[in-house]
Amino acid sequence: MKAIVVTDQAAEAAGITLAERPGPAPGINDVVVEVRASGFVPAEWEWASTWVDRSGRERTQAVIGHEFAGVVASLGYGTTGFSVGQRVFGITDWHRDGTLAEYAGVEARSLAPLPGNVDFTVGASLPISGLTAWQGLFQHGRVRAGQSVLAHGAAGAVGSVVTQLAREFGAYVIGTGRAADRQAALEFGANEFLDLGHDDLGEVGGVDLVFDVIGGEVQRRSANIVRPGGTLVSVVGPVEARPADGLAIDFVVESVPSQLTEIVDRVRDGRLRTHIGTIVTLDDAIPALNPTERRKGKTVIRVRP
Repeated sequence: MKAIVVTDQAAEAAGITLAERPGPAPGINDVVVEVRASGFVPAEWEWASTWVDRSGRERTQAVIGHEFAGVVASLGYGTTGFSVGQRVFGITDWHRDGTLAEYAGVEARSLAPLPGNVDFTVGASLPISGLTAWQGLFQHGRVRAGQSVLAHGAAGAVGSVVTQLAREFGAYVIGTGRAADRQAALEFGANEFLDLGHDDLGEVGGVDLVFDVIGGEVQRRSANIVRPGGTLVSVVGPVEARPADGLAIDFVVESVPSQLTEIVDRVRDGRLRTHIGTIVTLDDAIPALNPTERRKGKTVIRVRP
């Protein structure tokens, strides 16, 4: 099968190639999916699991990409709940070969059915961005109606979903980003917008929840505006700055089928829009995964027509 594999950790995105690889065989409770489309997260180059397995051994020619939409091709021993030919989407295990390939092996517990009226390209854009937003807001941030949420990167793939979900559940959302992101953030539902390049975060006064997708100095400044009892939620690694009288939580997203269903149902009825920025084919994907300029929104690779 065709697959995009990593060849050089030092080169990061420049060290990838389109190669022929053996197709995956389904293990116990596994599903092999014929991948129709795959999302991609640029931060994958920074993940240890891209380069080493759970034992710390170097991964050779690992297939990248971890979110996808596709069709069940075969089932492993003991696998229940799915059938060959069924449309599905989800996230693969971080340490397994990924989804920028014609086929991917996935644990059945990481999959959810993809409704027939949701395009594979849209389905592939949802799992990581949607679940990151859902888990950060509701599992870890415990956001409630009437609270205020500072959503960093509010026009981005994750931030745009954070903004929409927080607004749906009754929060007041302050979106942040670059000046050029203002209109998009407001269209995704932010009540107001802060330009991180020119506006002072201190002017916000105080918020109940900060959803951080940036880290570094922005995270440190954000921690100072969390109200007593509030929470800073980070998806960029261990928290470097903590609120004086609140919680700081960092987490790694996991594939939860019931949450995937909540998210895709919102896409179907129009409550949620996914932000897709770039769409390319598998044959033409390498330049899109190694861009020379900043890209907006999710990059989705169409693996099959």
